[in-house]
Amino acid sequence: MNLTQPLPLLRSVACALTVMLAPAAAHAQEVVNFGVQPSTQPIYIAHEAGLLDPIEAKHGVTIEFQSFAYGAPENQALAAGAIQLASAGMGPAIVAASRLPAQLLGISILEQTALIVPADSSITSVSELEGANIAYPGRGSQQYPLLLKALADNGLEESDVRLFKTNGSNVPGLVQEGSVDAGIVWDPHVSNALASGDARVLIKAEDILPLKAGHYIGNGVYGRTDFIEANPELTQDIMTAIIDAIEIVIADPDRAIGMWSEALGFPENVVRFSIEEGISVYNTDIVPTQDTIDSYTGFLKDAGILEADDNPVIADELARAALDRATD
Repeated sequence: MNLTQPLPLLRSVACALTVMLAPAAAHAQEVVNFGVQPSTQPIYIAHEAGLLDPIEAKHGVTIEFQSFAYGAPENQALAAGAIQLASAGMGPAIVAASRLPAQLLGISILEQTALIVPADSSITSVSELEGANIAYPGRGSQQYPLLLKALADNGLEESDVRLFKTNGSNVPGLVQEGSVDAGIVWDPHVSNALASGDARVLIKAEDILPLKAGHYIGNGVYGRTDFIEANPELTQDIMTAIIDAIEIVIADPDRAIGMWSEALGFPENVVRFSIEEGISVYNTDIVPTQDTIDSYTGFLKDAGILEADDNPVIADELARAALDRATD
């Protein structure tokens, strides 16, 4: 989940495209392109449950999903105007809201990151990782500073372990086969490893950096500023659908697990591990409060993922209105 891109490039691309692209009003384009990733994002439940159908009819649009493997290409597509809205890890969401003509709309999933070890490992706490080989997605990922904080909280430094940089998708296999002593990665890679029976969680993100309702903030919903400002009611309706989808996840997890399995092509046992083991956690209060985002932004700045003058634009009023409507 690499978050960083060359800052001058991102800003120059964004500025050029702001001039080139017409305002992204839904009535002018008819198709709303929504960036997604293959994980247990609530927007998939909104689609599978038919919650987007009345929104499309009301606004005369078609909402189409555009899938991305991770956050960087998703943000590039947002900058280029290829997508108008997006759901991605909170790190990429904050980077986009800080460096692109974009705004953060909500926090749709909590948790999603864990440090895992082989199932038969003798390691039972982070303090026992001294000298360990640990797979991680790289210094530009939000998993890197989470790992350093976990180590520091247990009296260890980066120099006390040996880090092995690899793609996030490789981490479960390396842990399962014992090629490394531990690995930190995001879901669904965590749940894939757990479902195999060959890995277990050493520590979850909520035990490293709890930021909202006792959990880490894992996934954000965000969008292009021109689209949001031109289509506030449509954007709010979509946020309401996401809240309604989260209500389904909480009230009827078996139904949600089946929907995600169908939509993503994931085995149901993998999705079940994600939900029942709390690897991904859901809360209908998706409002990105200033205090929560300030704390998270400071965390990314300390890690060098954000620069000192990077400050995300938050459109929390739409999530608040959506929450009010959903709970009426």
